[in-house]
Amino acid sequence: MSRKKRDYSRKALPDPKFGQVIVTRFVNAMMEHGKRGLSESIFYGALDDIQAKTSREPVEVFGEALENVRPMVEVRSRRVGGATYQVPMEVSSDRRTTLAIRWILGAARDRSGKSFSDKLASELIDAFNETGSAIRKRDETHKMAEANRAFSHYRI
Repeated sequence: MSRKKRDYSRKALPDPKFGQVIVTRFVNAMMEHGKRGLSESIFYGALDDIQAKTSREPVEVFGEALENVRPMVEVRSRRVGGATYQVPMEVSSDRRTTLAIRWILGAARDRSGKSFSDKLASELIDAFNETGSAIRKRDETHKMAEANRAFSHYRI
């Protein structure tokens, strides 16, 4: 009998076009009201736009953009005796990916532009070039962690 808690995390299947699990995770995060077909067509349209704009392999641009946005550290709140401290913590690999996907989608939704496909393509290209809102969000997170390094001994 194992004392460890059972792992209930679900494994995503590879996407049909590129055979990559990360693409499926991104499409799932993008999906609203269970409209997977719409979500996939928007994503693949964005990849086609990336291909046209950069003349590079779009899945490589997507992967590099995600890698650039992934945060290394974040701050977590910790209450110690009446005071709340922002404690910098290293981010697990799964959470790093989840945060990167969330930040890219949020930045793309906040962009002004035509279709969501165009906005997503632009945000992915910006993230690939280490500019844009998602990269700024990662940098803010890193700055916050750096500023609160004095509280790192309050590990959670």
